[in-house]
Amino acid sequence: MNPYNRPSRPPRRPQGAAGAYTDFDATELFCPQCRRAVPVRKRLLLVLPEGDKYEYLCARCFSTVGTKISRDQKPLKLIV
Repeated sequence: MNPYNRPSRPPRRPQGAAGAYTDFDATELFCPQCRRAVPVRKRLLLVLPEGDKYEYLCARCFSTVGTKISRDQKPLKLIV
């Protein structure tokens, strides 16, 4: 088999692999105060019906550099 010869079709992915990476967490983001990419800390800001809202803070100056809503996989059940 020639190592430089590409197969005619791409290899198949196993079932379920398409949804394997649906939620990522940032480790570094650009901080406008520090004017560089810095490590960030993730802090829970709000608990919403559609998911939890997180705030990313600069690890050096503690300014807000971004937000994220982590969507829950399970539907929310409210008990009144």
